[in-house]
Amino acid sequence: MTDPTPGSKKLRVAVVFGGRSTEHAISCVSGGAVLAGLDREAFDVIPVGITPEGRWVLAPDDPAALRAVGRELPTVKDGAEVMLPGDPTRGGLVVTDPAVGVGALSGVDVVFPVLHGPYGEDGTIQGLLEMAGLPYVGSGVFASAAAMDKEYTKKLLAAEGLAVGDYVVLRNGGTLTEAQRSRLGLPVFVKPARAGSSIGITRVTDWAQLDEAIAAARAVDPKVLVEAAVVGREVECGVLEGEHGGPPEASVPAEIRLVSPDHDWYDFEAKYLDDACEFDVPAKLSDEVTANLRDAACRAFQALDCAGLARVDFFVTPDGGLVVNEINTMPGFTPISMFPRMWAETGLPFDELVGRLVRTAVARGSGLR
Repeated sequence: MTDPTPGSKKLRVAVVFGGRSTEHAISCVSGGAVLAGLDREAFDVIPVGITPEGRWVLAPDDPAALRAVGRELPTVKDGAEVMLPGDPTRGGLVVTDPAVGVGALSGVDVVFPVLHGPYGEDGTIQGLLEMAGLPYVGSGVFASAAAMDKEYTKKLLAAEGLAVGDYVVLRNGGTLTEAQRSRLGLPVFVKPARAGSSIGITRVTDWAQLDEAIAAARAVDPKVLVEAAVVGREVECGVLEGEHGGPPEASVPAEIRLVSPDHDWYDFEAKYLDDACEFDVPAKLSDEVTANLRDAACRAFQALDCAGLARVDFFVTPDGGLVVNEINTMPGFTPISMFPRMWAETGLPFDELVGRLVRTAVARGSGLR
């Protein structure tokens, strides 16, 4: 890597992807899409991968190598190791691999952490970047942590007056009481409290399945949520931080419809591996419901003190009511992901979307705000 040409106005962007979470592969696919979408006339780009073991390495600047091919998903492998922070006075990254020498990749202006799940989307890397004084795309430490933990997401949304589904939190090896089973009814969804991409989630239609479902969720996270099923259409909405200090902006919503008889809910395989869904972008909703949903998405964004971007997932009930399912502060950027597709339909193409996110992050800076 070399420094930008003297006098260059380019922003230097470190795109970080991979990570230690169970969503490592999806993060790689998202990272590849962001690498491909960043305008190289406007940005100098440094691809930084985090291996499943947690090593930071320089990755090839090759978006094609980060695509999913059939059912094969990419991963971050070996490379020249990178340490963050390097030169805190210049926003540096330092290469520590003796095979390539030691030298600063100086002048990093902003980090785009395209990380999904724990150890990336949950406030951990955000805290590290704050300590390094580096601006970064997305929400800060608190909002990232609160949105990652579905229990606290629900509490904050309810405090804002937004409807959330009924649920029970299981800690320390516990299970549902008979009273809780009666209250929630069947079916229920058993899920890790702090994970995404539908990993570790089970749809339980018979209480005899409950213990196995709890064990599957606890293999991902020791804290487990059991949620009552909500009858409604699954609709998502993208939110962007307003430019120049303005209020957040919502995209047109999108609806996910399962069309495969092999899937009865939107699980990991349906999302990423099988041709199981169709998408309506924009969702076929009345003007009134659409307006209410976009307003609720912005309220949810503000209730958690989000920044940069978020995807807010809803259930739209048969009477047009809205129930917030969850908030993702670093939604997928894969070629099939709803967040960029919704914004493209709203009038913001992918390259302009990622460019806006980078520039918004630089304008926001780091530290308290």
